[in-house]
Amino acid sequence: MLNVSEVNAERSSEPLPERASARFSEMLISPYVKERLEAGRFTTATPVQAAAIPQALEGKDVLATAQTGTGKTLAFLIPVIERLLKDKTPGIAALVLVPTRELAMQVVQQYNALRGKQLLPAALVVGGLSEGAQLQAIRKGARLVVATPGRLEDYLDRRLFHFNALRILILDEADRMLDMGFLPAIKRIVSILPKERQTMCFSATMEGHMTRIVKDYLRNAVRLSFGSTSKPSENVRVQAFEVAMDRKQEMLQRLLAKETGKCLVFARTKRGTERIAESLNRKGFSAAMIHGDRSQSQRTSALTGFQQGRFRVLVATDLASRGIHVQDIAHVINYDLPEVAENFIHRVGRTGRNGGHGVASTLFVKEQRSELFHLERSLGIKIERMRADETSSLPDKKDRNPVNLPAFPDRKPVNLPGVESAPVPERFVLPGEVFQTQLEN
Repeated sequence: MLNVSEVNAERSSEPLPERASARFSEMLISPYVKERLEAGRFTTATPVQAAAIPQALEGKDVLATAQTGTGKTLAFLIPVIERLLKDKTPGIAALVLVPTRELAMQVVQQYNALRGKQLLPAALVVGGLSEGAQLQAIRKGARLVVATPGRLEDYLDRRLFHFNALRILILDEADRMLDMGFLPAIKRIVSILPKERQTMCFSATMEGHMTRIVKDYLRNAVRLSFGSTSKPSENVRVQAFEVAMDRKQEMLQRLLAKETGKCLVFARTKRGTERIAESLNRKGFSAAMIHGDRSQSQRTSALTGFQQGRFRVLVATDLASRGIHVQDIAHVINYDLPEVAENFIHRVGRTGRNGGHGVASTLFVKEQRSELFHLERSLGIKIERMRADETSSLPDKKDRNPVNLPAFPDRKPVNLPGVESAPVPERFVLPGEVFQTQLEN
């Protein structure tokens, strides 16, 4: 594995515009996968896809950091599908570990939409769903397992199946899994996997225990970094409204009335989520809600209804800040400030995805001015302050333009021990400015 004392990183900070604009039809992938992508209306690869897929197809380990909404799921599913098509050895060949049930379900949905008739469906291994159905999918020959660490470890402890044929391990949203306390479970799972395998790690940040992941699980990894992962996307207009506590509901309704697209509203507590959703429905807004006390069927119904447009508004706790991947969310509204500054980035990252534009609004009361200021300082951003009477000046969707948010000059880049990564400038990195570093023993 990575020897921290012997890492020798070859740097390259040159823009790679040809990769940023790659078309799937021009990539070295099989005709079958190209046909499946075309059927799914995937034509142009995002920068993370254009850079990661060729490296992964060569069998290299990949360590990629990028903001949410940049197409990371397809960046690892395409190499997985190519491997499964070429290697017909029976058994589970690929494992994707993710932090939440919702994200696992969406990865399976994406895979099943692309696999066509030549591959069997993926097996979903998560809590809150029928154990029998999950095990049946594996016994029928599923070669891809998408799992949350807790439920997977439970199955492995009971020796219900094994990973003797595993060839690829993907850690998706690895930083979130570590934040949720899954590091011990991940360590125990990885310890029983074959040593000779390809490992890909995708993360929004590269902080904290991510060092352990890099040191212990990646070998000679290609390091890919796309822009700043600690700041909102430049495609999102970030603004804040100071309002009186008893006027927050009214302000929320004004913002929703101005926006015609899908809106995601974040509250800090489960009870707050329920109050907001109930109030919005009484006022004629079609709203669903997701929080930790909702059953899996309720959460799935709410998310599916939001995706399909039956609900225009989804009210959620931070459970949804990283576990929901819904296209075309026009507006994210922080009804409550997040408890952790990093969650602000993940909330905002639900809009302005895949090159689109969006708005992120935050509501705060006078007593929270210092809290908002500390959030800005922690993230190195500046949030545009708006007056409550300025909702009429919110840009319509067709008029939105990217907003450059200035970073504080004393904001220091995060140094990952044992890894020399390409420097990220203080300004926002444009989509074509992909940095690669080859990590070597």
